[in-house]
Order: sequence, then structure tokens, then C-alpha cells
Amino acid sequence: MVGFEVGAVPFNPDGWGPPDSAAAGLTLPNQPSNVPFAAFSRSDKIGRIADWTRNMSNQARPGSRQGGFHQSDSAFDFSGDDSFATLAADEDSSFRLVDTSAKSHHHNPNRPKFNHRWRFNQHNARSQLPQRRDEEVEAKKREAEKERARRDRMYNNRSQMPQRRESSVFKSSVDIQPEWNMLDQIPFSTFSKLSFSVPEPEDMLICGGLEFYDRSYDRITPKNCRPLERFKSRNFFKVTTTDDPVIRRLANEDKATVFATDAILSTLMCAPRSVYSWDIVVQRVGNKLFLDKRDGSQLDLLAVHETSQEPLPDVKDDINSIHSLSVEAAYINQNFSQQVLVRDGNKVEFEEPNPFASEGEEVASVAYRYRRWKLDNEMYLVSRCEVQSVIDMNNQRSFLTQNALNEFDPKYSGVDWRQKLETQRGAVLATELKNNANKLAKWTCQALLAGADTMKLGYVSRVHPRDHFNHVILAVVGYKPKDFATQINLNTSNMWGIVKSIVDLCMKLKEGKYVLVKDPSKPQVRIYDVPQDAFDNDYVEEPLPEDEQVQPLGEDENGADANAATNDVEDKEISNEAATA
Repeated sequence: MVGFEVGAVPFNPDGWGPPDSAAAGLTLPNQPSNVPFAAFSRSDKIGRIADWTRNMSNQARPGSRQGGFHQSDSAFDFSGDDSFATLAADEDSSFRLVDTSAKSHHHNPNRPKFNHRWRFNQHNARSQLPQRRDEEVEAKKREAEKERARRDRMYNNRSQMPQRRESSVFKSSVDIQPEWNMLDQIPFSTFSKLSFSVPEPEDMLICGGLEFYDRSYDRITPKNCRPLERFKSRNFFKVTTTDDPVIRRLANEDKATVFATDAILSTLMCAPRSVYSWDIVVQRVGNKLFLDKRDGSQLDLLAVHETSQEPLPDVKDDINSIHSLSVEAAYINQNFSQQVLVRDGNKVEFEEPNPFASEGEEVASVAYRYRRWKLDNEMYLVSRCEVQSVIDMNNQRSFLTQNALNEFDPKYSGVDWRQKLETQRGAVLATELKNNANKLAKWTCQALLAGADTMKLGYVSRVHPRDHFNHVILAVVGYKPKDFATQINLNTSNMWGIVKSIVDLCMKLKEGKYVLVKDPSKPQVRIYDVPQDAFDNDYVEEPLPEDEQVQPLGEDENGADANAATNDVEDKEISNEAATA
């Protein structure tokens, strides 16, 4: 093959073009001298002729001028090669930065928009050189990632409800047996559209006795807190619907068609806010409908951080696990409801005594209001509702419900009650409404069902985040149930719409036993047809034994401090205070 010779290229050290000596016919050396050299191969990224995709962050650098070109953005940017350092230092002042910003006076709104990777000059049609293929692939990946992130942000902004913790896996509250027949499943999205209005209820009967509320607790502050006391001698009763002798009597007298308790009704009414699984047993007997809870059901426990974004550890031995916190919250709630009373022996006794207590047995201050609502011309609903205390205001008696929120570790909620309760109580409540939306809504439902004039919310915190035996009351705040329901966006018509739809569905079923189960991983409920003897052999699960006497949290049988006790006896220290009677 014939070779191609470039020949000698004269070198002009004084400027562009051939040197004067060459023009004059002078003889030049064959090899130019003092020319810096950098190795080059296809794998070396030596730069670009003009990169129109880069964001020129140094445009506003002192000394730069729009319209010029800067050495560091030139085609052959050998900034990593020391051989060019001298030339770069000498000639830097002669280079100017190219202006890549869009001029406002050239903007045309009707002009089609191009991708930044291929930007055309408006004054000439010449496109810039394309990037190398591997760089194009990387650029496309980056653009795809940005687009995916943008779509995720738009999706999250559209959602008004807090995002569910998809990473957490919750267990079903009841073991679904293979022989059970699923009859229907109802998504929560259909519940939000329901609405039903009921007239004012009537009191069928009031049982039990109430002590008076101690108003000194309204003045408690974090700096003037009170230790939470233990009421191991007072018995609490959480009796299901069909085991209630008063409800049995009302059913035999045909006073209503549907029977339930306030705990069961509030669970249904607030179902769309629930995350954890729950179940309700439905029994069709003749023309009547009974809504029950199972033995060992979790309905009597109080969920903690159910709707928070921060998942709780699902380890049984951890004091901050889902189950441990639920038992602790039930213990706190019951003791708080008895501590905020004037314990001077003065009580308000009602028509009948506590229907679940034996004669001479010391029971907690509670009144059971059996109330009846009219669902339609042929259907009435009777529910057993509870209030915990009473006050006399303007010679008029008012009923109160008392519940306690509990703080176990400020790191989980992000708000330290001891620092914020006095100055930013609204922020503390807003955080609790975010993390415990379902629990607060159920308490509000129960206060509305019971016809309570005031609902008292206590703020109870651990003495130390790792000590789940000892607690202090930091504050007590009172709310009107209707006003609080409006504040948390709880619609009474929607609550009764959910109950009415469930009742109508169940009344169409044939006689038998069914179970309504909230799906542990999806926002929906399912109804199963179960055998008549289902759940008859159920027993109360371990840390809630029925037959053990109350052991106070914080001390063992010998009165020793519970901080010295080991975790393996923790489950035995919470008695039938939180269990099914």
C-alpha cells in the first residue's frame, strides 16, 4: 500500500500561521520541539468540543464575561495532565466563558421544547456534536431515575391519608381455617361514601356506680406531675355481648333486633382508620343479630402507634413491641381512669348494681348505659356503653369518659412530652392524632355512643424510656366529644352508615355464626361462614391469664422493685385488668 506522508509542519512560537522564517524560505527542523504531548486512546475521555448539557456553575465567577469561552470547557481539557499546566496558566486570561443560558428576549412560547441533550442554536440550524454512546446510556438512566422520582413525589402528594407501612407484615387476629367459606369482602374505600342518620337514642337502663372526677388533675403540668397509682383490688369487666345478662334480658323482651357493645360498634365505625387486624363474631339467632368478640380477642387491648410511619419492633420480648405496648397501654388506661377520681366513698348509685360483680366485690368506678337506637321502622339496635365518672355542674349531672395516651419513647414519636406539653400542646396532640388515629377515633366514638358530656384525655409517660413498670401523669385535658369529633374529621353520619351497611349485610344471611375479619395487609374486611362450635374452645392467650390475681406493675410478690425483675416474668404481672372477665 502506498503510504501517506503529512510532511513537516512548521511551528510558529509567536502566533498563528507560518513563521516569518518559513515564509522567507528558512530551513526548519523536521521534528517540532517543546510541544507537550498527552497519551490518547479510545478509552480515554479527553473532553468534548462543546458540551451543551452541562450546567455552567462558574458563569458568575469574578472575571468571567458572557460570550467568551473558558479553557476548562474546551474540547481538549487536559486538566489532569501536568504537561499543560504552564500553557494553561499563561493563556487562561485570554479565554472567556461561553454563555449557555437562554436569552429571555429570544424566548418563543410556541417553539417546541427539545431535550437538553440536543439543544439547537436559534440563529443557526447546526446541531452540536452528539455525546459518546456510553455517556448517552448513562444520561438516559439518570433521566429515567429523575422521572421516576418525580412521579413518586406526585403520587405521595396526592395522598391525604398517611402512607401505610408496607414493609411491615402484620398477622391476622384470628387463624383463618381452610374449611371456612368466605362470603364477601368489602374494601374500606366503599365505607367512606356511606351515610346514615339516626335519631337521638333512649336509655333503656343504667347499671353500676360512679365516683366523682377530681378536678385537681386538670391543673397537672409536666413540672408538677403525679405518679400513676396501681389499683390491684379493683376489678374491671370486659364482657362480650351474649354473656351480658342485661342484654340477654332485653333480647328476651324483644326490645331490639341488633345487640352489641360500644367497643364493638366503635371498631366498626372507625374501621377505615385501622391498620392492625381485628375480628368480630356475628351470630344470627332467629330474627336477631348479636355482635360479639372472641375469647382472647385483641379488642380489649389498646393499639399503640398503629398508624405511625415508624414501625415498631415485632419481637415479643421487646418492651416496645406491638403486643407489649398494647398490654402496657391497657394497664395504664384502666389505672388512670380510677386515679383521677375523688376517692372519699361518695358514689352515685344507679337503678341496678354492676351486673358482672359478685356481692361485696370491689369494682372500678363505671356505669353501664344500655341505649337503644332506631335503625329503621322495624329494626332497633341496643348497645352497652360505658362512662367512668360524674361531675355536678350548675346542679346538673354530667358524665365523663377517661382515657390515657401513653408515651414510651420520645425517639419514636419525635416529640418529647415533658418539653412540649406546656408550650406546644397542639403539636403533641397532632402527633398523637397521626400515630394513633384509630385509637383516638374509637375513644371519641365510645364517648358519643355513651352520651358523655366530656371526654378526659390523660398524657401518661414512662419514668424512664426503658422502665415500662413506672409511669407519671403529665397532664389531663378535657374535650367535648362532638367538638373533638369535628376536630379529628370523624363524621357521625358516616359512622352509622358503616354500621347500618354491615347490619343489613348480616341480616340477609341465614341463621348461623360468622366472623368479620379485617385483612392484616389490605384495607378491607372479609366475612366468613364458620361452624357453630367455632371459637368455643378458645382460651385467653399468654400474657392475659383469667384466673390470676392482680399483680401490681413495679413490684413482685415480695414487694421488690420491678426494675430488678427479669423480663420473663413480665407477662405474669399484668392480670385480668386487661383480660376478658
